[in-house]
Amino acid sequence: MRFENQPFGRLPEIIYDKAFKSHPYKHQTIGTMEDLEAASIDDVREFHDTYYVPNNATLALVGDFDTVEAVELIEQYLGRVPRGEPVPRDIPVEPAHTGEESYTVSEPWPLPAVVVAYHITYDGHPDAYPLHILAKILSDGESSRIYRSLVYEDQVALAAFGEARLIEHPNLFYAVAIVQPGRQPDEVLAQLQGELDRVKTEGVTAAELDRAKRQFARDYILGRETVQQKALHLAHAIVIHDDITTADGEFDVFQDVTMDDVRRVANTYFTEDSRMLLTIMPGSSSGSPDGESGGAR
Repeated sequence: MRFENQPFGRLPEIIYDKAFKSHPYKHQTIGTMEDLEAASIDDVREFHDTYYVPNNATLALVGDFDTVEAVELIEQYLGRVPRGEPVPRDIPVEPAHTGEESYTVSEPWPLPAVVVAYHITYDGHPDAYPLHILAKILSDGESSRIYRSLVYEDQVALAAFGEARLIEHPNLFYAVAIVQPGRQPDEVLAQLQGELDRVKTEGVTAAELDRAKRQFARDYILGRETVQQKALHLAHAIVIHDDITTADGEFDVFQDVTMDDVRRVANTYFTEDSRMLLTIMPGSSSGSPDGESGGAR
C-alpha cells in the first residue's frame, strides 16, 4: 500500500538497488514481494530467534519515574528473558566506487523520473552535519534550490526533491526530478546535475544557510516534544554514536556549520567517481529482460 501501490513508490528501491553492489543498503528494509512469497515459517522463526534477543536490544526509558523502582521493574519483567547467541555482524563492505555509473530502467509509471545520486559518509562523521544542511538547501521542500529551479523557474519538472540519507554506514545523497510532459529526460537530468555541480563552484548564500539552520532548529525542537520522541533520540545516540550526549549536543554542531563547510562537503562528495545517474522511463517493469540498460562509464 505504501510502496508498490503508490505512484513512484518504488523509487527508493530502484535507487538503492542500482547504487549499491554488496552492502545490505542495496535492499530496502521493508523487503519485496518476492521475499514474502519465498519465506517459510521456519525462516521467520530463525530470523526472530537470531535478532529479537536482549543482547541485540537497546532500552530507553523516559518520563516522570523513580529510577530505583523503574530499574527493578525492568529487571522483573525483562531480566528473565534469555540472551541469544551472539548476533552476526558480518556486513559486506561496499567496494569503492571509482567511476560514474548510468542506468536506464522502465516502470509502469505515468511520467519519466531522473535521479542524480552520490555516495556520502555516515551519521556521526564530522561531514554529516554540513551534508544535512546542504541537503536542506538543495532539495528539502518547495523553497529548495532544485524545486525552485526545475519546477518554478524553468518548468522542466513537475516535482523535485531529495535527501542526504545519513545513517550507520556510508550511504547516499540523491536528488530526483519528475519530468514535465513534453520535456526530455536527458535535458532534465542534465539540469538537475547542474544544480548540484553549481554549489561546488558558487557555494551557498548566507540567507540560504540561515534558512536551513532555522528549518533544522524547528525540526529539532518539534521532534523532541513527546516522551516517545525523546526516547528515540536517546536510543539513537547510544546505538549509532555510542555517546548519549549527542542526543542534545548536536544542536550546537549544526548551528556552527559555515558556508565554507557546506561548499567543502559538496566538493568532497559530489564527484564524478561517486556519481550515479538514473533514468526511469514509463513502460513495463524493469524486471523484464528489456527493461534495463546501462552500467559503469
